[in-house]
Amino acid sequence: MNQTTKYVIKYKLNGERRFEFAQLQSASTEEAQAALAKIHDASDEITEITVSKAL
Repeated sequence: MNQTTKYVIKYKLNGERRFEFAQLQSASTEEAQAALAKIHDASDEITEITVSKAL
């Protein structure tokens, strides 16, 4: 089992600023993008992704 850490993902969804919490293995933008793709439609535009450790 891989170790995960709770991160906050800040991003824009169709131009609207949003954030989500996710358990990720690292703070990589690619991993965050994959997590966001699971909860949003493929037609949604996800931009300006930043990842940081949750407090």
